[in-house]
Formats: sequence, structure tokens, C-alpha cells
Amino acid sequence: MVRPATRADIPRVWELVVELADYERLLDAVTGDAALLERHAIDEERIEVFVAENPEGLVVGYTISFPSYSTFRTQPGLWLEDLYVTPSYRGHGYGKALLTNLIEFCREQGFGRLEWSVLDWNEPSILFYQAMGATVMPDWRICRVSYP
Repeated sequence: MVRPATRADIPRVWELVVELADYERLLDAVTGDAALLERHAIDEERIEVFVAENPEGLVVGYTISFPSYSTFRTQPGLWLEDLYVTPSYRGHGYGKALLTNLIEFCREQGFGRLEWSVLDWNEPSILFYQAMGATVMPDWRICRVSYP
């Protein structure tokens, strides 16, 4: 089952965020914490957080996204920052349910597109996204300026 995250879910979502950072070999880049995630998701509603639960009610995956905008389409969109399912629950439909949920959320909100990035070495994710109908944009590169 996929549903919006609640305040009570945030500690578990944070555990999964750290798990994702470890999987992506970026654990040293984690500087935030669960309290900030809770503030941005629940108190300030700056980000959308959805969770996937197994039949016993354990959160086994999540998505975190936030608004974007396409000037060419002149429509709002959604940027998917994270889609993660803990490894022992992969291949059971949780990732598909999470992505399908976001696609439907975008349609309901009248958004023009859903976008995200994927690491070039993450072949399982690339294949999954393509199977879900996503186009990998080979000519685009992500640029970033980070502030302390």
C-alpha cells in the first residue's frame, strides 16, 4: 500500500534515506537529519513524501519529491528526489507502486511532467524506469551549486 507519509513515519523514512545514501556510495554526503526532514515534509509542506508499506505495516520504501516548473510547457511539474525500496523488498512491486502513485499524483495536480535523475552505473534502476515508460535523457547533465 502506498500512502502519504505521516509524522510517525519520518524516523523510518530517515532510516531509509541513510540506507539509500549508503547504496549510492554517498553516505559521507548526508548532513541532514530526521528533524529537518520532518519539518520540511510535515510542518512546512515543502516536499511530498509517500511511503510504501508491506502487509504487516512496515514502511519498506518511499518517495520524496518537490515542485518544479517547465517554461517550455508553461506547466508545473514534480521533481522526484528519491525513490527507494529497501533491498529485501525489491522485486515485489513496491517500486512500481510508488512510481505509479507519483505519476497519478502528477495527473491529479495537473502537472506537465515528472522528472528525476539516476546514476549512470545503476543499471537495475535504469531498466526499471525504462520499463515504466521513462525516457533516459542522454544529452542532459545535472549541474549543482551547494551551499554550506
